[in-house]
Amino acid sequence: MAVPGKAAAFRLPPLPTIGEIIKLFRLRAQKQLSQNFLLDLRLTDKIVRQAGELTNAHVCEVGPGPGGITRSILNADVAQLLLVEKDARFIPGLKMLSEAAPGKVHIVHGDILTYNMEKAFPKHLKKNWEDEPPNIHIIGNLPFSVSTPLIIKWLENVSNRDGPFFYGRTQMTLTFQKEVGERLTAKPGGRQRSRLSIMSQHLCSVENTFIIPGEAFVPQPQVDVAVVHFTPLVQPKIQQPFKLVEKVVQSVFQFRRKYCCRGIGILFPERERLKKTEELMMAADVDPTLRPVQLSMSHFSNLCNGYRKMCDEDPNLFAYNYREELRQKKR
Repeated sequence: MAVPGKAAAFRLPPLPTIGEIIKLFRLRAQKQLSQNFLLDLRLTDKIVRQAGELTNAHVCEVGPGPGGITRSILNADVAQLLLVEKDARFIPGLKMLSEAAPGKVHIVHGDILTYNMEKAFPKHLKKNWEDEPPNIHIIGNLPFSVSTPLIIKWLENVSNRDGPFFYGRTQMTLTFQKEVGERLTAKPGGRQRSRLSIMSQHLCSVENTFIIPGEAFVPQPQVDVAVVHFTPLVQPKIQQPFKLVEKVVQSVFQFRRKYCCRGIGILFPERERLKKTEELMMAADVDPTLRPVQLSMSHFSNLCNGYRKMCDEDPNLFAYNYREELRQKKR
């Protein structure tokens, strides 16, 4: 019996199980696309809970596949659910879910890497960047092959406040290989500290919420899976353009086992490398004998600020490419 004065929570009508849908449409996870199905609805419910309160929210699910997480999102009583699925084999099963939740689901057969997210949600949901995050969420069990390029693309969108972040500080709850999840959240000195650690943490609050064992997936991957939650920061920790930060961070971690001065050096042409490296290290107040994994966010902020000043003084510096100079020397 319904509780007086309260609207009944939305529940999907009886449907075939995810396993039955997989059999019905003869679906197989494709190894070359690094697809893995999650059939346990207790786990899909748990993933969705990490996103926070979703009642009346607008949600984009990335790569829904046979629809396990999709069911859990719909059962959270969202206002609208956008499904972006690249693999046409999954569309008929997703249409069954759409028909069971009339008016709530919009299916896009397309690639999330190229889909225009600035037109994905109603404009009235847009918030100022300084406000609380909008009632918009991105959720996805990402194929391993796309997870890293996609999060780098979205981090650049955070920096530029476009794409899904045109609407404000849109939150994301995504799956990654456990090792990638550890890189995203690694602290200074941690073994997994990497380019991904700096690029994500300087723009977002990043939380590794829980680990799903590999045996929960079909087919079973060789690794466990981390569920990671991102909330964009009001102020990035490094106040420089994304491409400049990315270039500095990539250079530093190019030689992760050596002293950090080795990687910083490749920001500069060989003829002035020693002098310019020393100049930047001194301006940034960074000990040249620290390893890349030991550098803090303030170290990287100082390095990026110092490099930006040097680029302003020499307009050709940012275009310099270490690998291109190596190729020219070999010729």
